[in-house]
Amino acid sequence: MHKKDSASKNPQTKSLAKAPTDLPSNTKSVKNLSAKKRVFSGIQPTGEIHLGNYLGAVKNWVDSQDEYENIFFIANSHSITMPHSPKELESSTYKLAAMLLACGIDTQKSALFVQSAIDYHPALAWILDCNISMGDMGRMTQFKDKSAKSSAQKASVGLFNYPALMAADILLYEVDFVPVGQDQKQHLELTRNVAQKFNRDYGECFKIPNPLIQKVGAKIMGLDNPQIKMSKSQKGENHAIFLLDSPEVITRKIKKATTDSAREIVFDENRLGLYNLLCMYEIFSEQSREVIEAEFAGKGYGELKSRLGDLLVESLRPIREKYDEIMREKGYIKQVLESSADKVRPIAKATYERAKNLIGLV
Repeated sequence: MHKKDSASKNPQTKSLAKAPTDLPSNTKSVKNLSAKKRVFSGIQPTGEIHLGNYLGAVKNWVDSQDEYENIFFIANSHSITMPHSPKELESSTYKLAAMLLACGIDTQKSALFVQSAIDYHPALAWILDCNISMGDMGRMTQFKDKSAKSSAQKASVGLFNYPALMAADILLYEVDFVPVGQDQKQHLELTRNVAQKFNRDYGECFKIPNPLIQKVGAKIMGLDNPQIKMSKSQKGENHAIFLLDSPEVITRKIKKATTDSAREIVFDENRLGLYNLLCMYEIFSEQSREVIEAEFAGKGYGELKSRLGDLLVESLRPIREKYDEIMREKGYIKQVLESSADKVRPIAKATYERAKNLIGLV
């Protein structure tokens, strides 16, 4: 894990006056000329990034930029599969881009673009739609989960076809790996299956992506209910810590976090609330479990919560400050996103043209 002040050392803190004009040379051509493996990751612009998102995904992205050739995208087209406010979607897209940059995504090393900026995503999705059976699509559990919130009859066709667009997102860029959580594992399997089927039926076209098993990331649980993962969708006031929470709010949420009636402060996975807090302390303090247990020997939950609150406030402060700085330069955000899109577009175009020609479209 990187040092807790790494966000403040982000190369992009030097100047916001000019967007980077170059990505690594291996993003300029269709083929990956680098020895680095290419990794593709995306996130929807819905809601703020919380501590669980950051530690479970975004921090891994930042830390992997020297190891992999990363392509990051903001999946705004996926966001319109559900009812939404157009103005809020536009605003949240720029806010998410600013937050990713503030967290340390460096567009001199990685690409960061908006899905809707590259027309080949929906174009390839249609070709894939025509090569995925209704049965396979209907087995996707995310459609069942999301459509159940209203009813399957009222759910959009776009929500049903969501996995085809996700497959297109991945296959366009000839990627080696895709980091996947348990909720997306099924979609990657579908992506691999449709790519292999297309290659068999029409000729070699798609590179088959593999799941990326990253180093064990933090699985941060809800502060008010440590039996469930920290989530944007949970409505409890003290459920999640968001990266933009004020110091006062962070301190208050940690103080109200669920613990238990035992006294000893030790890493015990059966004591869910305490274990959750200690895992956060372990990550941000970068101390071993043995050192942490010794530090809190004979002390109570009040001391742990006080120190953890202070630690989180100081660790997240550089991100909040950098985010505020970037958000004052909306033109810079647009420039960064457009520059990255221009660099990866040739890769997407080549893949789409190959699929189009193989399937007989003129």
